Amino acid sequence: MNQIWRKHKTLILLTITSFALFSLIILIKDFTEPTTLFINNNINNNRKTWPQWTRVSSFFPTFNTDQTLEKDSRNGSVKIGKIRDEKIQRIEDGLARARVFIREAMLLSPNCSSESDVDYVAHKDIYRNPCGFHRSYLLMEKLFKIFVYDEGEPPLFHYGTCKTIYSTEGLFISFMETDTKYRTWKQDEAHVYFLPFSVVMILEHLFHPVIRDKAVLERTIVDYVHVISHRYPYWNRSLGADHFMVSCHDWGPRATWYKRELYYHSIRVLCNANTSEHFNPVKDAPLPEIHLKTGEIEGLIGGLPPSNRTILAFFAGALHGKLRPALFQHWKEKDNDILVYEKLPKELSYENMLKKSKYCICPSGHEVASPRIVEAIYAECVPVLISQHYILPFSDVLNWNSFSIQVSVSEIPNLKKILTEIPEEEYIKMQERVKKVQRHFVVNDPPKRFDVFNMVVHSIWLRRLNLRIK
Repeated sequence: MNQIWRKHKTLILLTITSFALFSLIILIKDFTEPTTLFINNNINNNRKTWPQWTRVSSFFPTFNTDQTLEKDSRNGSVKIGKIRDEKIQRIEDGLARARVFIREAMLLSPNCSSESDVDYVAHKDIYRNPCGFHRSYLLMEKLFKIFVYDEGEPPLFHYGTCKTIYSTEGLFISFMETDTKYRTWKQDEAHVYFLPFSVVMILEHLFHPVIRDKAVLERTIVDYVHVISHRYPYWNRSLGADHFMVSCHDWGPRATWYKRELYYHSIRVLCNANTSEHFNPVKDAPLPEIHLKTGEIEGLIGGLPPSNRTILAFFAGALHGKLRPALFQHWKEKDNDILVYEKLPKELSYENMLKKSKYCICPSGHEVASPRIVEAIYAECVPVLISQHYILPFSDVLNWNSFSIQVSVSEIPNLKKILTEIPEEEYIKMQERVKKVQRHFVVNDPPKRFDVFNMVVHSIWLRRLNLRIK
């Protein structure tokens, strides 16, 4: 044995050193490459419909975008010509360090302290990883920069309605226009680029109710991307992967379809977060649907204490979509504890009914998203979610199972049994968690830390962390 050691000593030491160095490189790579961080990856996407990207994991695209890209009109492929881009490299180095810091914090959960931040309480019962979320949020506040393209004129661009069922879209556009925390005027320091068109306003002003020509979306959005992609280098640099749009209209996903890179590459922040319609939660972010009936944001929060909530479950709404017929068939005006109405009696107040109910039924309608989820949270009523293929808002950081009940369509006939079998002490805990999570869905003007605007920005921040441009 000693003879073998003396004879091959140099070779053995070299092998051991090489192995250690290789392990260190792998370890460093694991900590700096894009990661899902908080995002659930249990979505079975049809990969055949997606562009063939080089990936650093099974979910994350790596765009070779320190290169110039030229479209081959014959077959739609991309030809690549190499150039050096030191500015994007500096941005990517900063994001790599952020990933390391966030992962370190995630390993601490739930044993971390947030005493230095008076605005945050690390509730381990409502957050999937309270330490990781807090670290990520602080880094977002410190680092994240958004460039808003100036091109386009109101009302189709830089403007949106801040009332009705589409208010979330208009509010985000409005807040971004006046934002001073994340918005940058220095294009080269931006992490993401905002396309400030409003699908709601395009349809309101250009869509003819008789002719019903949906191509107005195509013409407006495709033309806009054409302008900014020829005026700036950033769209072509990443094929749109570090660009994002926001829409709460049912046709939000359709609006992106007309520009292939926008549909497949860009970050789409959508109320209609339907995975059966190619919503990809790794790159796309769900947007909460908030119905501001008058545009007022005051006086929307609060409800009765649990002991005074005399209604087991409540729903009132129109009969439409694929899921509501089953709910109406089994429960419409058929039970004294589960109150389901297609049209609420005039003597009853919708808001008061929410505030008096223990559980608020939130079924999908024409589309997967529903403003009733946020209405329930505002009324401190535990949401009962009935949907299919829906990615819930902020589900990358919030543990929805801790403050809501999720019921499948097949379980609708047993809805009363499901709810009555929940122990009272468990219901009280869930209702308390609804009150804790409420702050993340509240609209403030101007925005406040951890409110709905900042949570949407955080969702975009996470999607940018999941992308590496090199």
